[in-house]
Amino acid sequence: MTPLEALSWQQSVIDRGNERRQDPGFISSLSADPATRVLVVHEGKVLVHDAALVYSPVEVLSKSDFSVYLGSSLVDSTLPAGTELLTIELREALSPEDLGAPADARWLNFRQVAAQLTLADAQYLIEANAILNWHRVHTHCPRCGVPTSIEVSGWVRHCPQDGSDHFPRTDPAIIVAVVGADGRLLLGGGASWEEHRYSTLAGFVEPGESLEQAVVREIAEEVGVRIHSVNYLGSQAWPFPASLMLGFIASTDDVEPKPDGVEVTRARWFSKEELVAAVNSGEVVISHRVSIARALIEHWYGGRIEDAPGK
Repeated sequence: MTPLEALSWQQSVIDRGNERRQDPGFISSLSADPATRVLVVHEGKVLVHDAALVYSPVEVLSKSDFSVYLGSSLVDSTLPAGTELLTIELREALSPEDLGAPADARWLNFRQVAAQLTLADAQYLIEANAILNWHRVHTHCPRCGVPTSIEVSGWVRHCPQDGSDHFPRTDPAIIVAVVGADGRLLLGGGASWEEHRYSTLAGFVEPGESLEQAVVREIAEEVGVRIHSVNYLGSQAWPFPASLMLGFIASTDDVEPKPDGVEVTRARWFSKEELVAAVNSGEVVISHRVSIARALIEHWYGGRIEDAPGK
């Protein structure tokens, strides 16, 4: 299995229209076009019907204070290729009928629905969550505290007091499959997780630190293991609230992990046979299939690992 096979979401199927969204009248023109569709978000959830996102008619824009341009799909999917898409966030959930959706549509979050979505639907949902999360917590200028205005179709916040522009932020985080000299994989679990849940190890990149340095530091801090080689495999946007997960496979000669007791409370080595047997029996639950953590585990394994029934 190659890194690209393990990390299938690397293909982009959205035209984000960077040049188009610079036009000050772009949102207004889309708002007046009945062909425009709107992805409505409430507390990170969207309406889902028949395993597809619900894209509401443009009239629902009146139910929110502002909208953000997401782009247009490059492929036919739930939306026809070329359909322009905006997103809004609701303060209170409305009924599906109020948003032009079938009555049996349900409000679901990314984890609940991601495995069923088309590539375009999944990328739109991730993008919408990322940009709306940023707007939610960056309402004022960090320099002078004045409320900012929304510009560039929702991709810039401008301070009218000092003239500064502020852009959406993404926080880089490394996530690592640690492999021992004998080929076993080191997985860990946190205090807030169920006792049988294990995953790869992760942490945020600090200022002035390279990605490789962050891998070495985080693994040493969390499980007391020294890394001697680091190889990049791929990335996944994880906007909950604003992370970009950068995946690595790393090697160590150490055999005795020492969890820090705070972020990681348990760590365990698995051979390929041991991990598959533990997952199939339900003794161990590993990360969800839509996550980069699962992709890293299956990259190490060399194929798909089936979950126990009901997991």
